[in-house]
Amino acid sequence: MGMMMAVSFTRYGRLYYLDPGPYSPKVGDKVLVPTDSGPEVAECIWAPQYVSEDVEGLPVCEGIAGDEHLARDEANRRRRAESRSIAKKLIRKHELPMKVIGVDYLDQDNVYRVYFSAPHRVDFRALVRDLARSMKARVELRQVGPRDEARLQGGIGPCGRDLCCATFLKDFEPVSVRMAKEQDLPVNPLRIAGACGRLMCCLKYEHPLYVEAHERMPRLGARVGTPAGNGQVVGRNVPSDTVNVRLDGGRKCACPVASVCSPRRQHDDHYGDNQDDSPNAG
Repeated sequence: MGMMMAVSFTRYGRLYYLDPGPYSPKVGDKVLVPTDSGPEVAECIWAPQYVSEDVEGLPVCEGIAGDEHLARDEANRRRRAESRSIAKKLIRKHELPMKVIGVDYLDQDNVYRVYFSAPHRVDFRALVRDLARSMKARVELRQVGPRDEARLQGGIGPCGRDLCCATFLKDFEPVSVRMAKEQDLPVNPLRIAGACGRLMCCLKYEHPLYVEAHERMPRLGARVGTPAGNGQVVGRNVPSDTVNVRLDGGRKCACPVASVCSPRRQHDDHYGDNQDDSPNAG
């Protein structure tokens, strides 16, 4: 059992997990996070707490941010905002089909990293020279794809919550249309696409839950008995653990899975037909 805390570099941004070490910051405190370019200031989102599983390899918090760290962080924020404005103006001047997504500033090396999206490869050599001259620093331009663009910009997903990629997802795993079909979702790009225009990431990490639930739920089209009468399964709702049944009279009802009785054959196929051999069998 160890201790773990979570921080974010931006409000409502992606969470990063740390080993608190000897420190005990409270929610809202500014702490120092080790990075490749030196300690950076982040906000404590989850106070240190014990976790049941063993978590190893987490970076260790370097302490509570002092006034000099906060002043440096605020200066870097201003530099990033100014450089973003400069980059947008020069892109318009060069008439390049580019969109600035984000800017990082490494003050120890005096390097700006400008992240952009574009419909195709762009020759930005002249733009880099003008950016370096205007910012008086070395500039690196990095093109990102649609998924990284959504992660860097953030936003609200079709579910009404902050984008998964911008909050807790660390890696982009491949998502297939088959996963949408196995979750009884309509294969409609407008219904299963995220803010990035690609298939929603939740189709991937929620897929095992749906596979497990469908193994114990009555299949679509099966005849079942419910407290309201017999009928046919016409839909399954995994989050609420219910099935939609069209009763023989034509009325529809939503019933908890535990209250739905499947036919004997389907029950035996799922649970086995050896129950009669048990000591308690009548």
